[in-house]
Amino acid sequence: MSVVTNTTTIGAIEAPSRRNTELLMLAFAVAIPVFAYANVGLAKDGSLPAGMLGYGVGLSLLAGIAHLMMRKFARYADPLMLPIATLLNGLGLVLIWRLDQEPAITTAALGGPMAAKQLMWSTVGVALFLGVLLVLKDHRVLQRYTYISMVVALVLLILPMFFPARFGARIWITIPGLGSLQPGEFAKIIIAIFFAGYLMVKRDALALASRRFMGMYLPRGRDLGPIIAIWALSLMILVFETDLGTSLLFFGLFVIMLYVATERTSWVVFGLTLSAVGAVTVASFAGHVQGRVNDWLNPLATKCVNGECGLVTETAQSMFSFGSGGLFGSGLGQGYSRFIGGIAPKSDYILATVGEELGLTGLMAIILLYGLLIERGIRTALAARDPFGKLLAIGLSGAFALQVFVVAGGVTGLIPLTGMTMPFIAQGGSSVIANWALVAILLRISDTARRPAPAPAPSPDAEMTQVVRP
Repeated sequence: MSVVTNTTTIGAIEAPSRRNTELLMLAFAVAIPVFAYANVGLAKDGSLPAGMLGYGVGLSLLAGIAHLMMRKFARYADPLMLPIATLLNGLGLVLIWRLDQEPAITTAALGGPMAAKQLMWSTVGVALFLGVLLVLKDHRVLQRYTYISMVVALVLLILPMFFPARFGARIWITIPGLGSLQPGEFAKIIIAIFFAGYLMVKRDALALASRRFMGMYLPRGRDLGPIIAIWALSLMILVFETDLGTSLLFFGLFVIMLYVATERTSWVVFGLTLSAVGAVTVASFAGHVQGRVNDWLNPLATKCVNGECGLVTETAQSMFSFGSGGLFGSGLGQGYSRFIGGIAPKSDYILATVGEELGLTGLMAIILLYGLLIERGIRTALAARDPFGKLLAIGLSGAFALQVFVVAGGVTGLIPLTGMTMPFIAQGGSSVIANWALVAILLRISDTARRPAPAPAPSPDAEMTQVVRP
């Protein structure tokens, strides 16, 4: 009879990090905007633009540094978010530079060329993206600052009231040496942190129902307090700042996260009802909001600008752009976006340039990129192992989705224009910086969710197991 000692050890199963996939996608994300940049130069001047090499090298450096930091500090994060954000940001820079070539919308009164400034803000945004990955080692740390984040968000939302209105709305603050910033872009991230922490604690109470009405379980009266308070706050923003976009985003974000936390359809019904009542009430006496609604209802109505009458609204010009673009577009650099007056072609109506010069095909490609980024954020929420991470990921993804919807819906005439900026594509330093920070937080949650569990320590009993054979 022999005795054989069998030593058993359990090793960790190394999960794929997908960083090589990310690197390959980043190569395409850089090549496509560089090709588009060359296309604009050939269409406008018949030659390659002089800044093409510098633009390509700069975008490659930003993408490369971000990728290396991902390998170091977020190895298991989602491999598609960074390439999609890079591609959208790169295409936005090309579109703004293309619009800079139109003298009618690049006057000194409108700020002159904007592409260089947007590239600078994009660099700051990527730097903030890297800073979030470096500092935020675990997203659950943010839960400690639930109520502090709400105070900070309120301060950011109130600040524009003390600065003069621009273009009919009080959504900017002026910082000497830095120019104008939109605090609301950063407030959406901080508000999502507050809602995630608050709803994680209160979701059981909010999920309780009192009575059934028309097939829905109505929430208890005592639980209506939070949604009424948020509704009132969004109305205050709309009244004092005439900022329809931020109020819709703020209130819609809360309703989305409330529904995800409680799974109660009644909260959505109450939210939509209160939103409609508030919007109609404010639009009845707020001139700026009423003007946007009138432009939506009567886009072909004529108006007077700087003494020149007979002009149609920007919404009508946007419709003309989409119509003339057809299926495949007129080609980059060969459209007539200059007919959309003011700064609108580079901000609110930049999607009209996409629709005209890239056609329905190019517009749908852009929308699909946004949809894919939102889908990866929702997938991150599903994969998160802690309730706070789930709510935070769905909140950030929901805020991003709402912003895309209200801007695209306003430009295409589905809803009134809200004055918000298209993430990553439209001109706006605050927007691009805040959205890079939003993507960084989503990647941190994704890295935590996808990271393989540590291998269990080897058991001494397993090592001493003896198998006896005759």
